[in-house]
This record gives sequence, structure tokens and C-alpha cells, in this order.
Amino acid sequence: MISIKSPEEIEKMRRAGQLTARVLTALGEIIKPGISTMEINDFCDRYIVDTLGAIPGSKGQYGYPYAVNTSVNQVICHGMPASNQLLKKGDIVNVDITVVYEGYYGDSSKMFAIGEISSHAKRLIDVTQSCLYRGIKAVKPGATLGDIGHAIQSHAEKNNYSVVREYCGHGIGNKMHEEPQVMHYGKPGSGLKLEEGMTFTIEPMINQGKPDVKHIKKDGWSIAVTKDRLLSAQWEHTLLVTKSGHEILTLRDEERGQNDL
Repeated sequence: MISIKSPEEIEKMRRAGQLTARVLTALGEIIKPGISTMEINDFCDRYIVDTLGAIPGSKGQYGYPYAVNTSVNQVICHGMPASNQLLKKGDIVNVDITVVYEGYYGDSSKMFAIGEISSHAKRLIDVTQSCLYRGIKAVKPGATLGDIGHAIQSHAEKNNYSVVREYCGHGIGNKMHEEPQVMHYGKPGSGLKLEEGMTFTIEPMINQGKPDVKHIKKDGWSIAVTKDRLLSAQWEHTLLVTKSGHEILTLRDEERGQNDL
């Protein structure tokens, strides 16, 4: 069952989304070489609770103990913070944050470059962000989930990258995970038709090499890494289908006015 949000629910999701955006913006001020991924987690946890008066949505979700996921270099998603994991110059890291406010979720992630990174790492980050934006531009009433997936897949493959297929975006509202599942590959015109009031995430994971995933167990959790150990990148936003198109509920100020949005 796909949830169509009421105007009141949309307003709550809009507030939760903007708080989520604020966390990622604030994180950009402190993330640097030498910081540990646990320090990233602790900063975000405190910022969400003490500064925003909100709840870290990931913390306690399915028993997960942390406020964020930190996925470094070849980690595709579900990377776990660790005190002994220090970021160094040249690393790339995705920080995935979920904020609950007034009972509703905002969900977003951003890639961070640690110091000066290689040109091929920067290209992967930039193309992956463009994949997200192209997926977002396909969102409007009457479009399909296949249109979103095709926009992402075609851009990634045109740039000689691959799309991870084991993970997808998801509906979101007063639960972190709702229907529908939003695949990042597909055929135009296929799948669920979008309607005004739907809310979901788009969060493409794009690999530098092959799309194959390997799972590593840690403390009872499964961390996804690239099987060929090449780099992976991911960006995520929470979307609302509006009457005439879409609204990015987790849009950050730094993104406003970008040509490909």
C-alpha cells in the first residue's frame, strides 16, 4: 500500500527534511583528515538532539546503535562508525543521516572528500550526484519508477560506471521504510505510476568498477563493499511528488540554483 501524504503530513516531512539538511551542512564544517568516523557519528548525534531538538532516526532502528552510517571508499553502504577508523587525505566518505521530527522522517546522504582527492574519485562523486539529480528531474505525476531508474542507469553507464542493484530507495513518512521500493535502474514507462503526495527517497549507489557486492559481517551487521574493491559513491534525497513536479524535502542551501537540479 502506497501512502499518499496529507498537507499536514507533508508540512511535517518538510520540517524534518530541512533539519536533516542542516546536519549535513554543519558536518561539512568539521569533517577533515584525522577525524574518526565515530567522531562524525557523535557530532551528528549531538547536533540532532541538542541543536535541533530532534531524534536521530537511525539510532535504535532495527537495533542499530548509531546515528549515522559512514561508508568509506570501497564501502557501498551501511558502513559503521568506529573510533579507530581515522579518515585520511584522499578518502571519500558517504554520511547517511536520518532525522525524526514531530514523528516524521527526513533521510539524506552526502559524499565528502577528505582533503585533496584523486581526479578519478572526484569524477565518481560528481557523476553519482548527477545521477541523483537526473533521477529527481524525472519525478512528476504520471511518470513511473522505471523513468527514475532509467535516468540514473543511463547516465551512470554512459560514464562507464555501474549501478548497485541490491539496494534501493524507499517510501518514507512516519516510518523510515515504506512502499514503494525505488530502483536505480529500469526501463522508461515501467513500474508504479507516481501520484501527487507520494514521498520517497532516491539514493543511487554507483560503483567505479563492476556492480557486484560483497557483504562483511561486523557486530551482527552486514556492511556492503565492492567485490572488486574499487570505489563506490552515493548521494540521497527525500522527495515529494507535487501537483506539477517534485520538491526536494532535504535540499541543502549549497545546492540551490545548481544548473542540473
